Amino acid sequence: MSTLRQLRNFWIPWVTTIVLACFSNAAAQASYRVTDLGSEGSDNLGCAMSVNNEGWTEIMAGSLPPGQVDNIFGTLLSGRALIDINGFKLDLGTLGGPNTWMNWGEINDFGQIVGDSETAALDPNGEDICGFGTHLTCRPFLWQNRHMIALPTLGGNNGQASAINNRGQIVGFAENGSVDSTCQPGTTNNRIQLPVLWENGKARALPTGTDPDGDAFWINDQGEAVGDTGTCGGATVHAVSWENGTISPPLPDFGTGSIAEGINNQGQIVGLVGSPDNTTQYGALWQNGVLTNLGLLPGDFGGLASGINNKGQVVGSNFDSNFNWSHGFLWQNGVMTDLNTLFPASSNLFATMANKINERGQISGMAIVLSGPDAGNIHAFLATPANQSMGKSVAEVAPTHPKSNMPANVGNEHLPRLVVGLGR
Repeated sequence: MSTLRQLRNFWIPWVTTIVLACFSNAAAQASYRVTDLGSEGSDNLGCAMSVNNEGWTEIMAGSLPPGQVDNIFGTLLSGRALIDINGFKLDLGTLGGPNTWMNWGEINDFGQIVGDSETAALDPNGEDICGFGTHLTCRPFLWQNRHMIALPTLGGNNGQASAINNRGQIVGFAENGSVDSTCQPGTTNNRIQLPVLWENGKARALPTGTDPDGDAFWINDQGEAVGDTGTCGGATVHAVSWENGTISPPLPDFGTGSIAEGINNQGQIVGLVGSPDNTTQYGALWQNGVLTNLGLLPGDFGGLASGINNKGQVVGSNFDSNFNWSHGFLWQNGVMTDLNTLFPASSNLFATMANKINERGQISGMAIVLSGPDAGNIHAFLATPANQSMGKSVAEVAPTHPKSNMPANVGNEHLPRLVVGLGR
């Protein structure tokens, strides 16, 4: 299950749809308004990883070698994390090193963001958890009020924060400093990584059952978290959930491994599951203990489901046999739809990833630019459901106004389009 394990830690994130109740359910009437969120400066990758219910996005911006920009296992040369608020971008900064990134990452409705960032210190064990080849220590962070703070580990040097809910609970993983005996000789990142819940600034390890390590990828507003447990080499990877600090039995799969990537407030879980013949993987939905294989779009080789909202709308991404991201999708009521069939031609974008979906039905992701000076580069996008007959987007019909810790005048500030220097 080595490919599953690689996808668990990939560094380059790299929908028949239904809109909100005031819109028609007919797929023929579903369409999207697409906002091109671009990339930054000379970077050739922009990816909107997460979107909150205000429509604010968390963006990864980075650079990869030519020909690798849309590949799951491409080499990341540089990267930064940004917040986009109605077209204005803020660079989140770093913890002292050159690069900041995220393993999915999340922005909640109060504008709090989590991810991981390099520090200026070399890792004493030669690890490279942030994945930029710098071998600098990599720390989980919380960004709020325009300030990034490092979250504690479990005694080791490194960690990553993957998600934060509206209660301020954060999940991810952290090292405890011990060598993982299941790692093969010569493994660069060979310390035990444990799933973590951060609450009130303190790190608490979540149980991993009989496995030595694990990772928590998402947490809903009820405090239920999902992720996986396994071994260093990826011989075993099990999708699991945690509630009140207790681990569930592994979620059902086909005997070839699985990873849980998201959970909504109804307890529906999405992720990926290895195929029965162990040759590829598919997007997966778990509901009431039952596994549903979401399947693939025609011509695609594998896929994963990474986001689900409280209406049960699922988004995810498929890839081809060369492990290039190929199509972002929306899955609902047993039907998977290529997101590109719902995009207007004027968007000039071909969606290769769909990462998260909010309660408005807005989708964050990344897409290939089809023409113009940036043709072939990857841009972040935000897709908003629209009803053609009404002439309004769902964001206009169903606005939300959560209490925010962002400045009240942020939408009026002249924020620069920053040249994102480095990445993970």
